[in-house]
Amino acid sequence: MIEVSDVAKNIKPSLTRTLFNMAKEYDDVIDFTLGDPDVPPHQAIKDAGCAAIQQGRTRYSQNAGLLELRNTISTYYERTEGLAYSPNDEIIVTVGAMEGIYIALLALLNPGDEVIIPAPYYVNYKQMVEMCHAHPVIIDKPNAEYLSFDVKDIEAAITEKTKVVIINTPSNPSGRIISGDKIRHIAELAVEHNLIVISDEVYKCLIYDKTNFKSIVTYEKMRERTVLVNSLSKEFCMTGWRIGYILAPKEIVGAMTKLQENVVACAPLPAQYAAIEALSGKADYSKDMVSIFTRRRNLLCEGISKIPQLSCRMPEATFYLMVNIAETGMKSFDFAVNLLKSAHVAVVPGITYGESCDDYVRIAFTLDEEKIAEGVRRIKSYVESLGSSVK
Repeated sequence: MIEVSDVAKNIKPSLTRTLFNMAKEYDDVIDFTLGDPDVPPHQAIKDAGCAAIQQGRTRYSQNAGLLELRNTISTYYERTEGLAYSPNDEIIVTVGAMEGIYIALLALLNPGDEVIIPAPYYVNYKQMVEMCHAHPVIIDKPNAEYLSFDVKDIEAAITEKTKVVIINTPSNPSGRIISGDKIRHIAELAVEHNLIVISDEVYKCLIYDKTNFKSIVTYEKMRERTVLVNSLSKEFCMTGWRIGYILAPKEIVGAMTKLQENVVACAPLPAQYAAIEALSGKADYSKDMVSIFTRRRNLLCEGISKIPQLSCRMPEATFYLMVNIAETGMKSFDFAVNLLKSAHVAVVPGITYGESCDDYVRIAFTLDEEKIAEGVRRIKSYVESLGSSVK
């Protein structure tokens, strides 16, 4: 009998993917599970990827990614953020942001190290830390601030084994932006305790109503202890192209590059050439994204707010809405499974993102407005069918 590793035994499929897979059983499902926008990349980006294939640019690149792309990323960040990173040794191109986060953790952690992860948290962070034989310390208090955390709880969780703090702002799943005061406090803790902060910022391209966003890397002494995570998946709707990138101190990027050689070698080359076009600044290839998803957000929130027993707050960013289901008397997994079976609408149970989210389900408004309206209609019918029996 084959015996797999303890790591493999302990890793569990996420509830996001569980509901996504369950949804495949139905022909007419409205699938709100994955953060996979239906908006296609701009034609110029697709043309660049196709041209790379036709021109035979289908081989390996440097392990850290094409220098031309790293130069483009460097220029892009100087142009849009005013941040200067060396393309030679402070930028690495990865197979999506997920692989980037994983090899960043692998580059930083030794067995037994601790990583603080405040809830709500992106589902894969915890298991990535465990795959590195380190210990995730989840800050997850149901009575904390609405879909957020208290920095005092992060401070209380710091021990001599703490090595990294992972933050996600804007947040998947909450759609919230971590406030400037919290970011400043986390930065002060990182400096005081010599911690590395991994800042997952892939959704800062989707901020609504001119809400303020400030990266932790801009705070004093944080440039040398921050791993900035970004990708083209959300900003340019290139989820399946699998291009992410990390900006970090050269010691971290150097270690990540060695690890990447032994994991994936490099990101796919045609997609890297498409990324060069996307980030080139020749045109604003994502200029319509905010307006498209603002309309979808408003439609969804308006619809949910009219359903008895459900409530929501308008997200500040991302394309996710957390819907409070507490008045139904159901917890998130049961609600999501029964909604799928009864109404053929797939949502993600909030428990996926921490115990504090068990009174919520997450809806990804990555479908067109007609499907969103139909999904809301089905959700309304399902909740009305519950009557008073679940209270």
